[in-house]
Amino acid sequence: MALEIERKFLVNAEKFPAQILSEGEKISQGYLCVEPARTVRVRIKGGRGFLTIKGVNVGIVRKEFEYEIPLDDAQELLKLCMPNVLEKVRYKVEYAEKIWEIDVFSGRHEGLILAEVELTAADEIVTLPNWIEKEVSDDPRYFNSNLTLI
Repeated sequence: MALEIERKFLVNAEKFPAQILSEGEKISQGYLCVEPARTVRVRIKGGRGFLTIKGVNVGIVRKEFEYEIPLDDAQELLKLCMPNVLEKVRYKVEYAEKIWEIDVFSGRHEGLILAEVELTAADEIVTLPNWIEKEVSDDPRYFNSNLTLI
């Protein structure tokens, strides 16, 4: 069983060094299920399709299962997603021996920038870059599954 241990933060765009955003990867993702106990996500990134099932959050920890699927299937499944598909570009930035994933949203979430960092334990100490504005790990408004609903 795979576990995802992740903290999520709002990024202060004014403090964020734009020059480190060089090689981003476009991501389209939607949700087939957004129940509190589980989400089922379809994603296209890097020309590949993925299906991901995530369990309920217990703090910043949850079960996660991800499988690569044929690109054609992912494109068809995105058409079934409810109600909207998120569009973003993901950049990877190394800081204090951690890889940060920076998501720059477009479309109706234009201007939203979120940073995520994966951890090996829920109580792991993380050194925050100066461009972090505030933590939103426990704020459901910033869950990608909920962003598709607004």
